[in-house]
Amino acid sequence: MDTETVDHLLTTTRSVRKRLDLDRPVEREVILDCLRLAIQAPTGSNQQGWRFLVVTDPQIKAKLGELYRAGGEEYLRAGMEAASDDTGQRRVMDSAWHLLEVIDQVPAMLIPCHRGRPPEGIAAAGYYGSILPAVWSFMLALRSRGLGSAWTTFHLAYEREAAELLDIPYERVTQTALLPVAYTVGTDFKPAPRRPVEEITYGDRWRAPLL
Repeated sequence: MDTETVDHLLTTTRSVRKRLDLDRPVEREVILDCLRLAIQAPTGSNQQGWRFLVVTDPQIKAKLGELYRAGGEEYLRAGMEAASDDTGQRRVMDSAWHLLEVIDQVPAMLIPCHRGRPPEGIAAAGYYGSILPAVWSFMLALRSRGLGSAWTTFHLAYEREAAELLDIPYERVTQTALLPVAYTVGTDFKPAPRRPVEEITYGDRWRAPLL
């Protein structure tokens, strides 16, 4: 295994918003190839309860865009105001606002779903832990093919309305996110600034250094 290539993929798979190519179509087979890789991810008790809905119909995307904006506009306005003096956070908010404005223009949307409704308590960790690894694998597969995405959840404020729009049986299937899918403008993504891992990793006891 080429560790250098794998490490580069893992450290440069970003949440892509401003650099999504809104004009270049995304081939159906490319999405299916990425999903074929995604479903190799681990899943709780090997239940494989994931289901994936790919949306490319312009009219449906437009309606989902309305739900997305309704769910996210107030949150982002507050976030932009709070981040006014923080250059880095302001950049993130600007990027998220851009996606809010163009979300319905992306070539495709992926809505990862999971059978059932989220349980309460400790079982919730296993429920979401059975879909998140697959979605991350999907995003990595996109990156390796020159595409990008971002994990978004604003439309879930209106999940029931989205379920009606998409014919999803709301009581039996949960939407977990909405991912824009597009080729990226350029592929020169870099590792993001992060705190040194030694500062956030502990050994045996909370805040005890890992020796």
